[in-house]
Parts: sequence; C-alpha cells; structure tokens
Amino acid sequence: MASATRPDDAERVLDALRQHLDGRRDVVAGVDDRVGRLAGLLSDFVTDGGKRMRPRFALAGWTAAVQDTGQIPDEVITACAALELIQACALVHDDIVDASDTRRGRPTVHRSAEALHVKAGWKGDAERYGTSQAILLGDLALTWADEMFVTSGVSPEALSRALAPWYAMKTEVLSGQMLDVLAEASSATDEATPAKVNRFKTAAYTVERPLHIGAALADAGPETVTALREFGVAVGQAFQLRDDLLGVFGDPEVTGKPSGDDLREGKRTLLLARAMTLAPQDDVDFLLGVIGTEVDAAELDRARTILVDSGAVISIEAEIDALTSRALQAIETDAITDQGRDTLRDLAAAATRRQA
Repeated sequence: MASATRPDDAERVLDALRQHLDGRRDVVAGVDDRVGRLAGLLSDFVTDGGKRMRPRFALAGWTAAVQDTGQIPDEVITACAALELIQACALVHDDIVDASDTRRGRPTVHRSAEALHVKAGWKGDAERYGTSQAILLGDLALTWADEMFVTSGVSPEALSRALAPWYAMKTEVLSGQMLDVLAEASSATDEATPAKVNRFKTAAYTVERPLHIGAALADAGPETVTALREFGVAVGQAFQLRDDLLGVFGDPEVTGKPSGDDLREGKRTLLLARAMTLAPQDDVDFLLGVIGTEVDAAELDRARTILVDSGAVISIEAEIDALTSRALQAIETDAITDQGRDTLRDLAAAATRRQA
C-alpha cells in the first residue's frame, strides 16, 4: 500500500514553506527588524510541528486524478503547501478566541508575543499586546497563503480552476468558526449546530476542499471531483468527532493541550450534545454547570464518566466508524486512480484513528 504522504513529498512541502516564509520575512524585515523578529514567531509556528493534513489531502486529490504520477511537480507541491498557512491563520486566531495557553505542547503565538512584552519591560498591558500581535500575525499568514498559492507556478488554467474551491474554503471555515463562537455564547445544546460547525469549520476546510483543490489543479473530471468531495465530507466529519473525543479524553503528553480543554473552553461539541440527549437530568445539569469553567480533576473525572456511562462516547465512536466506511465506499470507483485510492485509505486511517 502506498504511503499516505511519501517521505520525499513531506520534505518538499516543508521546504516550500520555508522558502516562501524566508522570502516574506525578508520583506517584513525591510519594514523594521523588530517586525521581522515578530514574523519569526509565525515562521516557527508553521515549520515547527503539525501534521500537514491539508497539504497531504490536496496532494492526494491531485494523485487521485493523475495516472502514473511519478514525482509530483514542484509547482503543485508549492500550491498545496500554501494550505498550511491558512491552517496557521486559523490556529493562531482560534487560540485567541479560546484563550488557549498552549498548542503542540508549546506556548500559543499570542502568549509568546505577550512574553516578549514582559521580557522587554514595556509599558501597557502585555496580554493585550500579545493578542494584538497574534491577530496581525494570523492575518499575515492568510495573506502569505494567497501569495504562495497564486505564485506557485501552476499554469494559469490550473490556477483558474482551483481558485473557486480555494475561495469557498476560506469563506466556509470562517463561517464555521463564527457559528462555533455563537454556539458557545448561546449555550447551544442541540445536535444540529455542532454538526454544522463540524461540516464547515472542519470537514470542508480540512479534507473536502483540499481534495477539491488538488483535483482542480489536476483538471479532474466531474466524477472524480464528486467522489473526492463525498469522501472528504465524511472523513472530515469523522476527523472532528475524533477531535471532540480527544478534547476530553486525550493524553496531554500526546495532544499538546491540557486534559479536558474542550470542557474548560466551553466547546459545544456533538459529543456534549449527544450526552445531553442520553444522560439523566442530574448529569445533564452537572455538565451544564461545569462547561466553560476551570474544572478541577474531580469534576473532569465525573464529566468523563457521564459521557461514557450515558452512551455518548460509544455513539460517537460508532458514528466515526460509519462515516469512515461511507468515505471509503465513495472512492471505490474507476474515477479514482489506484495510487490515489491507496493514499486516501491511509489518510482516512490517519485522520480518524489518531491520538493527537
């Protein structure tokens, strides 16, 4: 079976990112060395860790449409690598929205910028400074993503085909994020709201649209695009459901986030909504009372017990399995190349069985 991302392709994605980031940092440093050093926080964040899921899915979309690919062209690698900068923007801003202190086991970008203010002994509110700079760095990542994509070197025809899903993806992820924030503020307990968040904040942006972009770059036919998007929606939703489980039950040493962080942040996940439906009222009242608070170890333990005993966890696990099966069935078609199918199967497993 083919590797989900060949080692050489993974290194080429990272090399493309480093090359683009270095060039953009030179431009920023030309404004002021101090701004260049701030931009270094973004460069380090992008190149120092992460699973590169979006470039991997985009490259899989290209491979699924092209027979006997051999080595993927440099310009396609560069175009697909640009997705990692959109991910950087989303994560930097998401960590501000969630008031997160850590990401991948390290301080978040806004906390790192805050620490620079404290270390320098500057006047004013260090926390506000860190947040302000991180918002701007996230915006910078989004700008650099567009630059990297449109200057990747792919043909004008390929770029024209891929821009529609590229722009749609950005609108969908921002809309999904806005709905997520709304759900937390309004204390939503229905299942329809988190399902929509999963569909657009995660599934479209993580899997479906990257696959669509890769296929568009390859000039894939409509049957190929349809199969890939069906696969992408299902795997993307399963990916988020796995994330919901890890947000409560994940090992901090593996996830790089504090245990039970989703509860503390007030995340209105499908896992929580399912428990609200299945659990006895006393347990529902307890969950409603602790979500969005600094839960202690005992409260976290009880919340986990409720999620398990109510049947919510096993229900979500079953949904992950069903979505994965649906995704794999979608690519059982001659419209997908054999190499592409093998790669997609590996990526489906990586996305839905992960521990971080």
